[in-house]
Amino acid sequence: MSCGPKVSQSDARKNASAVLSGAAAVISTALGDEDKRPNITAFFDLATNTASYVVCDPTTRHCAVVDSLLDYDAASGRTSTRSADSITSYVRDNQLEVQWILETHVHADHLSAAPYIKSALGGRLGIGANIRIVQDMFGKVFNAGTEFQRDGAQFDRLFIDGEPFGIGNLQAIAIDTPGHTPACMTYVIGNAAFVGDTLFMPDYGTARADFPGGDARVLYRSMRRLLALPEAARIFVCHDYKAPGRAHFQWETTVADERAHNIHVHDGVSEDEFVQLRTTRDAQLAMPKLILPSVQVNMRGGSFPPPESDGEVYLKIPLNKF
Repeated sequence: MSCGPKVSQSDARKNASAVLSGAAAVISTALGDEDKRPNITAFFDLATNTASYVVCDPTTRHCAVVDSLLDYDAASGRTSTRSADSITSYVRDNQLEVQWILETHVHADHLSAAPYIKSALGGRLGIGANIRIVQDMFGKVFNAGTEFQRDGAQFDRLFIDGEPFGIGNLQAIAIDTPGHTPACMTYVIGNAAFVGDTLFMPDYGTARADFPGGDARVLYRSMRRLLALPEAARIFVCHDYKAPGRAHFQWETTVADERAHNIHVHDGVSEDEFVQLRTTRDAQLAMPKLILPSVQVNMRGGSFPPPESDGEVYLKIPLNKF
């Protein structure tokens, strides 16, 4: 079966360059025009070290919700909408209109609240088009069966590299940044980039790359794409673990700070050096505590598996897979 026309390495480089040029143009426009810069409010969950965001166009009051979170207690198997309700209350109190609900990737450390947010506030659910790769891999891990669609149909938009979109009058563009997972996507919105788990704060470094489909070499190249953006661009990370010596959690940095100070990938660190560092570090890390419930929910766009014959919903624990 044909998979479409082959793309030469030269054409691929041209396409990648065009994507970065487009993203840089969005950022530069916002840096020169205050009305093109988003208002950003963070919601930090201490239990999972997760930062979720409401990203608002100050002119139209349209907004996006980035990387929402559904509270989950692993010991009891109970869920709660406490964290998501903080977002819905904020949106309503400020009379915002949700246009997008964006996932930077299939998270392995928290459950997405996207369906709950969408039911409460509306909006379209988007993720990177490579979600289909993740669905195929983890559909097999969890023996999901034929009920589980592996074509991304659970989402309203599957973004491709360089795809432009908007939030009210704000310009935005999706940038493919795989490595942590195959489906990682960065969203540049005005002068801000929401990078998911691709980068962490400079004093903490970078995301792991040892999950199924992860690749440290690919991650390095994705990070260098981001670090080629204008130095004044704001970077918002999805997690912070408060590096040793730092008293407070943080989730915002800049391209310039990452290039100068990131302990894993600052300017001057070669690809081979990073791959050695990352693979050595990953070999010492335990699996995230919530990876098994998180992935089988998040690969479905935040929805749970269908109820079984007794009307109850169950999550699977595959033995000896990781």
